[in-house]
Amino acid sequence: MGLGSGPALEQAVSTALAGAVAEARTFVQTQPTQNVDETGWREAHRRCWRWVSITAPVDPGHPQLHSRQAAPRRGLPGIVGSDRWSGYPWLSPERREVCWSHLKRDFQGLVDAGGAAGQVGQPAVALTRRLFAAWHQARDDPLAHQRLAETMRPLQDEFRALFEAGRSNPSAQAAGLCRALRKLWPALWTLVTVEGVEPTNNGAERALRRAVLWRRRSFGTQSEAGSRFVERILTAVTTLRQQQRDVLEYLTAACAAAIAGQPSPSLLPASAGAAP
Repeated sequence: MGLGSGPALEQAVSTALAGAVAEARTFVQTQPTQNVDETGWREAHRRCWRWVSITAPVDPGHPQLHSRQAAPRRGLPGIVGSDRWSGYPWLSPERREVCWSHLKRDFQGLVDAGGAAGQVGQPAVALTRRLFAAWHQARDDPLAHQRLAETMRPLQDEFRALFEAGRSNPSAQAAGLCRALRKLWPALWTLVTVEGVEPTNNGAERALRRAVLWRRRSFGTQSEAGSRFVERILTAVTTLRQQQRDVLEYLTAACAAAIAGQPSPSLLPASAGAAP
């Protein structure tokens, strides 16, 4: 193979996937809930972001969309599950669900810090365990889900009192976290008010893992076309594997369709109205 053979093949595959990825993007951006996560990226000497958006965390057959940019404001309708990254302040708390797995680690960090910080961290860790227990029970039992708001109300009261008191904690770490979470208060409880919202962002983090490993091995990309290939191939691979569809078989069919001037096979599952 010549020096340019690899990039040429990449671009051929990228072109073959363009239609299917565009269809997946349209699908994701019209769903009522989605989870997002992001990681830093390099394109030549420019810093940018690679992010992933997945829909319906309880249905892993739905697309997992990768993009090379900061999460666009117009591209995130409905309820958005995420961590507390500063790139999402434009989202109103009523449209967010903050990841409780991240919060659990934050609370454990206060416990590990000890002293005054532990006075906030220890009860917060215990309350978080109760929250996950209640949510898992509600997820597995439809009757329990109907009572979820009632079950969570005492926990909400205890968290509110803890954060209010913690805002004046002698530990700057604990006080800062409590103040931040009071500002985000509605975003902590969307999982109670909106059905189908999960308490964690774990699904998006798992979907982003391949992009993180790619960046560590290759240090990013050298052109916009290369970044577009990464975006499209990761969207295809992560989505197909979630659907337990053969990746090589799909890519072969997509390339054959492109050569024949036909539309690429859909990445959407049959449940979304598309034939695999």
